[in-house]
Amino acid sequence: MRDPWMLVVDKPSGLLSQPGLGAHQCDSLITRLRRFDQHLQLVHRLDRDTSGVLLLARGLEALRRLSALFSARHVNKLYVADVQGVLLGSGRINSPLARLTRQPPRYGAHPEGRSAVTLWRVHSRREQRTRLWLRPLTGRSHQLRAHLAELGHPIVGDPIYGESGGGASALPACAGSQFSTPVHRPSVACDFSGVQFWPSPLI
Repeated sequence: MRDPWMLVVDKPSGLLSQPGLGAHQCDSLITRLRRFDQHLQLVHRLDRDTSGVLLLARGLEALRRLSALFSARHVNKLYVADVQGVLLGSGRINSPLARLTRQPPRYGAHPEGRSAVTLWRVHSRREQRTRLWLRPLTGRSHQLRAHLAELGHPIVGDPIYGESGGGASALPACAGSQFSTPVHRPSVACDFSGVQFWPSPLI
């Protein structure tokens, strides 16, 4: 059934959410989708190498309402990623982030950075790797990648924050989003992984 307010897509890894600078970055998910519907608007973005749930609004009024939910932090996002090393249990990373280098763009802890909070919980372990559920409470650039590197457990295969020779890329996948909205009632859950959303309390 076609929803009149929104479109939910499963973005593949390696594709930009929106065009970047330069001719080599003109291909993007929104560019492709607008060939079929010119009214589509990105509500949020995923990094190029991150796959998973991406929400688009069908028109400016839907964009206004959905963007307000993100601004008010009424949207719960859940990611899954494989990290190097062994972790146990769960935790909270509360570390402000700032851009440290431009090429390549790298973010890290900085006392004058923007507030950034990430919750994590172990999903499973295999040899010297751990699969984590990740829930960002803020939406900073490279937040999950930078926070996990700061924790000493970078994402496997991360070309910027990981260790060389870490293996195939396993950058985070957005497993789902959940929100209650004046656009839709009751709450909407967009989940492509078949997992239950993080129970409350989170940690």
